Amino acid sequence: MKTKTIFTCQKCGYQSAKWLGKCPDCQGWNSFVEENYQDQLSVQEQIRPVLNVEPILLKDVASRETERYKTKIKELDRVLGGGIVLGSVTLIGGDPGIGKSTISLQISNNLSLDNYKVLYVSAEESTSQTKLRADRLGAHGKDKLYIVNQVDLGFILEYIKKIKPDFVIIDSIQVIFDSRISSSPGSVSQVRECAGILTQTAKLSGIPIFIIGHVTKEGAIAGPRVLEHIVDTVLYFEGERYSTYRMLRVVKNRFGSTNEIGVFEMGLNGLKEVENPSQIFLQERPKNVSGSSVTCILEGTRPLLVEIQALVSKAGFGYATRKAQGIDYNRLSLLVAVLEKRLQLHLETQDIFVNIAGGIKVTDPAVDLALVFAVASGFLEKPIPEDLVMLGEVGLASEVRSISNMQLRINEIERMGFKRIIMPKNNLKGLDKKNKIELIGINSIKEAMEAIW
Repeated sequence: MKTKTIFTCQKCGYQSAKWLGKCPDCQGWNSFVEENYQDQLSVQEQIRPVLNVEPILLKDVASRETERYKTKIKELDRVLGGGIVLGSVTLIGGDPGIGKSTISLQISNNLSLDNYKVLYVSAEESTSQTKLRADRLGAHGKDKLYIVNQVDLGFILEYIKKIKPDFVIIDSIQVIFDSRISSSPGSVSQVRECAGILTQTAKLSGIPIFIIGHVTKEGAIAGPRVLEHIVDTVLYFEGERYSTYRMLRVVKNRFGSTNEIGVFEMGLNGLKEVENPSQIFLQERPKNVSGSSVTCILEGTRPLLVEIQALVSKAGFGYATRKAQGIDYNRLSLLVAVLEKRLQLHLETQDIFVNIAGGIKVTDPAVDLALVFAVASGFLEKPIPEDLVMLGEVGLASEVRSISNMQLRINEIERMGFKRIIMPKNNLKGLDKKNKIELIGINSIKEAMEAIW
């Protein structure tokens, strides 16, 4: 076989026969690196398992419940769908210092205390550095937690074969390399092939593997996008690095829901679960201040109350500025346009800054109504009543559309002590009559404004 030279984009994995200054797929500049094509093919041939598996009818496949390991971290178990599935591969991503290695070591310690054998591959830190972190977290692992500082995939596979652990953590995939591939560690070829081999090992042996992945400045897992397609579950840590609270969001899960979120608090002894996140997000909410509203979002099966803050001030010069933190900028621009057109609020000369308090990122359309009135309140200098929560999706004609799981949201709002809810009129149908909270149904933004002020 002739040796072929290809050029691979280190951002998205796009391949070309010649060097290109700009990647036609991800539009990245100067991201192509020369690689040996023959080496990659030979590696794939060597790692391809010889399995004699014949197709069978679906009706003949035996149904069985998936066996899971409990990590004793309730927030994590719920995000994973009930625990760690045997033979699964989970990818954890997040900004540097946000808690990826911390939670991995906590998981290792909890599993080892449950008499499971754990192998922690600390590729970026020495065993003594990992020991220092373990002492700080109080993670000793008894006689079941093994730690090794190794970056060669071949040795790691030998350790797995020798120790036969029940659980493996790779920290991190960007520094692991296979000596049979000519490219440097962290390149597309190395990340893709090493992840593929580890995934294959997990499936054949039934050993669950956690892989930690670095995040780029754009917020994506460093390396090819195919890395996320290879694994079974992808978890992202959200939140500011210097903030106390962290959100663990699942964006892919073959064994559970993809809309769950776990809330943690970072302390001196590691990450601690937050059992009542709604109270955490609202505990520092200012009183009798314009530009502040409360809504209830739904993250999987969990309702969360969050505060939306809006600051509206006259633009000093040039074009008005629009800034959004925790919510889509395009959604903010659309709702501001609705206010200008339908309610004749002159916002074209106003700078508008919107923030979701607590560092959480919101995609639920139920926040639209609260966002609209946070901006309107900031502009008109009229505070929104403290005992009021607003729910509803806003359309371009200023209509307020119905949202899902209203009863679940109402129960959470009532539990947090609020007295009134402004909500879509269509959602009033079929609700529990026993709710003590006042429900105000509206069809448009104008009706909501009359009900509030």
